[in-house]
This record gives sequence, C-alpha cells and structure tokens, in this order.
Amino acid sequence: MTFYVIAEGVIAFLLIAGGVFAFTGSLGMLQLKDFFMRLHGPTKGTTLGIGCVLIASMLYFTITQRELHVQELLITLFLFITAPVTGHMLAKTGLHMHLRFTTGTRGSVPEFRDEDVGQSRVARPARAKHPWKYRKQKRSRLFR
Repeated sequence: MTFYVIAEGVIAFLLIAGGVFAFTGSLGMLQLKDFFMRLHGPTKGTTLGIGCVLIASMLYFTITQRELHVQELLITLFLFITAPVTGHMLAKTGLHMHLRFTTGTRGSVPEFRDEDVGQSRVARPARAKHPWKYRKQKRSRLFR
C-alpha cells in the first residue's frame, strides 16, 4: 500500500514539474526579446517539461499494468538528443543570416569569430568543368 502512495507522489511531482517547465519554456518563447534568446525556451524548458511528463507516463503504466513500458523512455531519449541539435542548427542559421540581437546580452559580437558570424566569405571550390561541354570541344577538334 505505501509503495503505491509513494509512486503516486513521484508521478504527481513529475507531472507538476513537467507542466511548470513546459509553461516556463513556452512563456519564455513569447516574452524574450530576440531570436537567440527565444531559442532557450523550447530547447531547454519545454524539453525538460515533456521529458518529465513522459517519464511520469512510463512510471504510471509500468506500475498499473505490471509490465515494463519502454516506449516513453525511448521517446524521451530521442527528444533529449534531437532538441539541442535542432537549437544549435537554428542558432547557427541565425548567425549566418545576420539576425538582429539585443546588444545588452552577454556574449556580444567580439566573442564570435568572423567565420562563425558569417562576416567573411567562405572559400568555395573552383567550378568543375562540365563533361558534356568538354566532349563537344574534344570532338570538334577530332573531326577537323
């Protein structure tokens, strides 16, 4: 009997913590000033919120049905792996697109290298010769 009471307490705590994290992440996405600050809401707060809710769901169904439910754990691991990568890719894209950011934010422009911000051009390889154009020139020389 006490095991179920403790388990319900843990599940309730995880659900409430998940709701608070998700709400804080969503609120941060609405209230923060620029694109780079807004990335922190979904990548950090909402990820933790959804992770807590999924772990609470896994515990609840494992306890009530008396068999291990791993699906929620796999979803949580996938979420924890993909959300930071997506946030990083969005931040790099914002840097390369020269999106405006609040100057009062710590970590201002002098910390970034020119190639990270996209100030200097990236060296591009030389254009390859098209094989069909080269063949036409070679044939015309052969048939002269």
